[in-house]
Amino acid sequence: MSKIEKILKEVAVSPKNVKFVDLARLCAHYFGEPRNKGTSHHVYKTPWQGDPRVNIQKSQDGKAKPYQVRQVLEAIRKMEGEDNGEL
Repeated sequence: MSKIEKILKEVAVSPKNVKFVDLARLCAHYFGEPRNKGTSHHVYKTPWQGDPRVNIQKSQDGKAKPYQVRQVLEAIRKMEGEDNGEL
């Protein structure tokens, strides 16, 4: 199991206890490098029409915000579904 697969599995099990760096690593793997690096927000472009971005930011304790973790998981599922001809 690769490091990305391991992080993805851990994130799916517990979206409230995710390190920001792990979520950023997942986003970079699936969506490429973020557009905004110098700010508190990291914005990643997605390959579909509509709201073409994933936006994450670090909370004060160094963790990712749970609602943003869920949005990232949803975007990854959507992306994998499109790759498999689903959706």
